[in-house]
Amino acid sequence: MTSGVAPVAPEGVAPAPSRRRPPGAPSAALLLDIVNALPGPVLCFDAQGVVRFSNTAAEQFFNMSARQLEERGLTHVLPADSPLLSLLAEARLHQSSFAGHSVELAFFGGGQIVADISVTPLAEQPGWLLLMLQSRSITQLIDRHLTHQGAARSVVGVAAMLAHEIKNPLSGIRGAAQLLEDGADESSQELTRLICTEVDRIRALVDRMEGFTDTRPMERHPENIHQILGHVRRIAENGFAKNLTIRERYDPSLPPVLANRDRLVQVFLNLVKNAAEAAGEGGEITITTAYRHGVKVALRGASRRITLPLEICVIDSGPGAPPELADHMFEPFVSAKTNGTGLGLALVAKVIGDHGGVIEYERQSDPPRTIFRILLPLATDTQ
Repeated sequence: MTSGVAPVAPEGVAPAPSRRRPPGAPSAALLLDIVNALPGPVLCFDAQGVVRFSNTAAEQFFNMSARQLEERGLTHVLPADSPLLSLLAEARLHQSSFAGHSVELAFFGGGQIVADISVTPLAEQPGWLLLMLQSRSITQLIDRHLTHQGAARSVVGVAAMLAHEIKNPLSGIRGAAQLLEDGADESSQELTRLICTEVDRIRALVDRMEGFTDTRPMERHPENIHQILGHVRRIAENGFAKNLTIRERYDPSLPPVLANRDRLVQVFLNLVKNAAEAAGEGGEITITTAYRHGVKVALRGASRRITLPLEICVIDSGPGAPPELADHMFEPFVSAKTNGTGLGLALVAKVIGDHGGVIEYERQSDPPRTIFRILLPLATDTQ
């Protein structure tokens, strides 16, 4: 039995009597337009299990055209033990409606998604089934995005306070240590140098945190994301990633993104550096870009909702974060590194949020890899 799946209607329910379409009822063409406008995938199977209808959302969900779905079926994209296929088999066997809630679906190629599933027999078409899905990943993605925004805002307040309360006294401490060093013996000079070193380290930490306090609107222009990524790759290959392999899988037809070039360079340098440290010497980093139908979000101050179709992924072959940290990767002061400050990814989330985008973390097991996925709007959608 499929976990989380239960019958939702008794067996043996008599089919509803056939009725003529009343005057003024929607035409078949209008009904088709309505079904195609639904945000969730809808498919119809005949008694032999062949897909006889799929709406636009279903084509996007399974990344197959309606004709391919009819000719190949779902077994082309789902493994034989998929809970979705099991659910269809149960509904066909019992000729009863079934539903699955928060069902994890794995696709050939490594993709995973969580969805609510509903399968209903068509009373007037014996053996036919209607399948409807509602992806839960969209809701989870938006929830994570709002969490990241809240975490970033909390860091702004903390950073402003620390910059004011700590940075100024540091200059006095360092100056006093330098004065003591001039008249001190060798052992005392070693201690004063230690004081100066630690003061400089704290100052650098505060400088990093001050990156959160700048809430002014960024100056942005249409930018070619591949030029930005190419610049980041050249820096990485000549520095921290010179002993690693960096691969690119780009969609060359991507339109421009409205961005602050320097800020995005900072973001991707941070992500690639983290990937290099996770993969280790001899490891592999893959950077991908793609165009996909993104989720629609309403940004603060925007008059309309925008889509996020530009996808950039930074993938590494490292072990990933501990499971207990996976849901807190972009919160301040959370780090899987022994000596990490936990500010790098929080700053990344803030910058991406300032661009009207979304960032998410994903760990896949087959093959083992860590993915940081960024979704950004088109330049034309945000102007």
